[in-house]
Amino acid sequence: MEKLFEKSINDLSKLYEFSKEELKVLDDADKAADELSESEFEHYIKREVNPDHAKVLSKYNVLGVPISEKYGGRGCNPLISVLVKERLGQLGMGLSSFVNVQMFLGEMMLERWGTEEQKNKYLADAVHGKKIIAYGLTEPEAGSDPSSMQTTYEKKGSKYVLNGSKYLITNGSIADIIIIFARAKDNPKEHSAFIVDTKSPGFSISMRMEEKIGIFTSDTAMPELENVEVGEDAVFGGIGMGMHVAYSGLMNGRTGVASASVGVIDACLNAVVERAQERVQHGKEIGKHQLIQNHIAEIRQNLEMARWPVYFAAIRKADYEKDPTNKDLIEELDFRISLAKKIASRLAFESADRAVQVFGGFGYSILSPAGRLFCDSRVARIYEGTDEIQTLKIAEGVLGKDFAAFK
Repeated sequence: MEKLFEKSINDLSKLYEFSKEELKVLDDADKAADELSESEFEHYIKREVNPDHAKVLSKYNVLGVPISEKYGGRGCNPLISVLVKERLGQLGMGLSSFVNVQMFLGEMMLERWGTEEQKNKYLADAVHGKKIIAYGLTEPEAGSDPSSMQTTYEKKGSKYVLNGSKYLITNGSIADIIIIFARAKDNPKEHSAFIVDTKSPGFSISMRMEEKIGIFTSDTAMPELENVEVGEDAVFGGIGMGMHVAYSGLMNGRTGVASASVGVIDACLNAVVERAQERVQHGKEIGKHQLIQNHIAEIRQNLEMARWPVYFAAIRKADYEKDPTNKDLIEELDFRISLAKKIASRLAFESADRAVQVFGGFGYSILSPAGRLFCDSRVARIYEGTDEIQTLKIAEGVLGKDFAAFK
C-alpha cells in the first residue's frame, strides 16, 4: 500500500476501529490508483480525457464506496469515502474531478433525493461505471450564486420543457445523464432539478473546455438545452426543491475536493522527498541544503494541518447521516466542511508551489509530478465554492447567521 496513505489509515486507527471490509475497500482504492497511475500520466501529457477512469474504478468497486449495498455499493461511512478520495487525489485533480461528480455529486445525490424508480433505473449502473453522471448547476453568469441561474423550465401538459446553457460542467460531454438545475419560467424564485438523458432531442454540447490550466484528464464541457422535454418522472427531489438539492450536493462536493486536496499534498511530499534524495547540486544531494529542507518541512506541516479538519468533517458527516433533520448539526457540518475545504485546497496549492521550487526548472514542466500538481491544485480553490465563499461561510459559522455576508 502507498506509504502516506497507509500512514493516514494507521494514524486514524488510533481513533477509529476499521472493520475488515473497510480495510478491504481502502486496499481496493490503493490498487485502483496504482493501476490508473500510468494511463493518467499518459493522457495528462497529451492533454486528453482519460477513458479508463470508470473502467478501472468500477473494476475495484471504488465508485460505489458510499452507496448502500442494495444498489451495488459498499455501504461505507464518509470517513472511508474521504480516505478513498485522498488516495485517488495523489494522481491529481483530473481523476478526482471525475470521481467527485460521479460519486459525491451524482450517486450520493441519487440515493439521497431520487425516487425509488430513479434509483433502480440509474444508481446500480452508475456504481458499476455503466452510466456516467454530470451535475449541471454552474452557468456563465451563475457561479458562486447558483440561485441567479437563467436556465428555465416550463410545464406543458405532462412534460417539462427546459432551455438554457450550463458552463464548466465536469463529465459534461461524456455523461449518460445530467442533473439539470433550472428556474421556473414564470417564477424566478422557484428552482427545481431534473434528470436529463443526454441523448434527448435538443440537448447538445456547444463546447468542450480543452484550454484549461490543468485537470486535462477530466472532461469539462458547456451543455446546451433547447426545448428539451422530460417527463414528470425526471423531476429530482420535487418541484421547488432545487436549491435544497443543490446545496446538499455542494456539501458532498466540497468534502470530496477537500479530501482530494489532502491527496495532492501527499503526492507533493512523495515527489519532493524523492527529488531531494536523488538530485545532486553543489556536490551533495539537494535534500542536504537547508532551504530545500524548509520546503519539505512546510509541505509536511501542510499535510498535517489539512488532514484533520477533513477527517473530522467526515466524522461529523456520519453523525449527520444518522440524523439528517437536525438543523444544528446541519449548520455545524456546513461550517466544518467549508473549513476543511478552505484549509486543504489552499495548502494543496501552496504545497504544489513549493514542490515546483524543489524541482527547479524541471518543476515548470507538466512532465514533472510537481508541474502537474501545481496546475491541477489551483482549481480546488475555485470549484465547489471559491475560497472567498468558504471564508464568508466560516465567518458566519463563528459570528452567527445574523452576520451572514450573503443570503
